[in-house]
Amino acid sequence: MPTSDIVVGALFPGQGSQFTGMADAWTTHPAAREVLDRCSEVMGKDIVELARDEAALGTTEIVQPAVFACDVAAFRVLEAEGVTFGAAAGHSLGEFAALVAAGALELEPAFEAVKVRGSAMQEASDATPSGMTAVIGLSPPDAAELCDVAGRGDVLQVANENAPTQVVLSGSIPAIERAEEVARSRGVKAIRLNVAGAFHSPLMKPASPAVREAIANLEFQEPRFPVVPNVSARPTTEPSALRDLISRQMVSPVRWERTMVAMVDDLEITTFAEAGPGEVLSKLARRCVKGASTSPVGSPEAAATFVSGLEGGAA
Repeated sequence: MPTSDIVVGALFPGQGSQFTGMADAWTTHPAAREVLDRCSEVMGKDIVELARDEAALGTTEIVQPAVFACDVAAFRVLEAEGVTFGAAAGHSLGEFAALVAAGALELEPAFEAVKVRGSAMQEASDATPSGMTAVIGLSPPDAAELCDVAGRGDVLQVANENAPTQVVLSGSIPAIERAEEVARSRGVKAIRLNVAGAFHSPLMKPASPAVREAIANLEFQEPRFPVVPNVSARPTTEPSALRDLISRQMVSPVRWERTMVAMVDDLEITTFAEAGPGEVLSKLARRCVKGASTSPVGSPEAAATFVSGLEGGAA
């Protein structure tokens, strides 16, 4: 039974939200435990144990499947508690969880594709020294101008449009270093991200064939509610569009600010649950849209608190 008349948007974090032991909390809830067990079977290793291994979580090939499993586990708990969902979106890797939550993909095949994605991106990152840096205080157009100035023939582009003045750049190490130097000379904060490579940039193209093949083998169904893909930032329920957009996502920018605006303006959703580890998306949501309520749900206890808020009329 629905807990209230409030329709909720599900937000799924991606790589970078992980922390050691992030799956432990979900082992106590039957709906989440089922997800973890099914993902562990596909992985051939215990997801809960992998999520306790700090070194393993430092690798793209392990952290992506682990975060995906926790994202879906969190959603299943909210679903089991009767939360009514009206849309979903995921940041980068999180988009796979959004597709599962909406019913566009089944859990095990999607997890298998995430495994391929993580391994392929790790290989591409190992092949070329590259990275990402967050610039705080620049709009996406200003960040694009910074890329033009600092690129100097190397790969450097806007990878994530996270909020009105929070953008992530992706590129080769020399270009990233130049961008950070230019940014700081302009009084703009630049923070190097702890990632393996230049995600959402052309440097991920070597990973594309394997990921595209994995996605081509997936069976997409019409989702129960709209998904807002990273590439377009426009709500859709068309299976062929969802397949195409997730296939292009890895080398395309994550348009997160536009995604949040579309959820509020186009779908009229103002209450959100961040299903998965951390609270990065909850913080970004408050910067992207005014008047929206966003709650991180990283444990069954947090899910219960969220549901209580819905029943009381405010999440």
